[in-house]
Amino acid sequence: MIDAGELRKGIAIELDGKIYQVSEYRHIKIGRGSAQIRLRLRDIRSGNTIERSFQASDKFTPAFLERRHVQYLYNDSGMYYFMDNESYEQISLTTEQLGEAKNYLKEALDLDLSTYKGTPISVELPAAVELRVIQTEPGFKGDTATGGSKLAKLETDINVQVPLFIDTGEIIKVDTRTGEYLGKAG
Repeated sequence: MIDAGELRKGIAIELDGKIYQVSEYRHIKIGRGSAQIRLRLRDIRSGNTIERSFQASDKFTPAFLERRHVQYLYNDSGMYYFMDNESYEQISLTTEQLGEAKNYLKEALDLDLSTYKGTPISVELPAAVELRVIQTEPGFKGDTATGGSKLAKLETDINVQVPLFIDTGEIIKVDTRTGEYLGKAG
């Protein structure tokens, strides 16, 4: 068991039969009352986020997640297949287990797979990935007085706002946390 004061962003805990990862931690001291902590928790299996308050004296059960380095191989009928880089074992995850991460997967991408008691749960993407623009409108010089942007469809079928100078066929960097354009791949 760990105390509420030991919780930090990124720590995984078991709560109400589910596994959550702390995504935000706030300590709140109320006038005469006891201190409370306010947590924003992300359900590791479903990806849903909840906010809950606890007493500072509460204790939590840590969830020990094992991380394995894997490489994305392919998807087939809603199943996504990965290969463990050490044992060469193939591991599969469903669309629901991946959540938004599926939008950034391309063949041969290296990432970390989280397992809990031997069961694959989710993947942890790198902060940015490089993806090819497969469709975008041509940008014309002088279209706007300020930067301006347009919609581009990427090789993983997601749409991202990009600057006007980006053309079809170019490779760009995309932030996997926000889904925003970061720059041209260099």
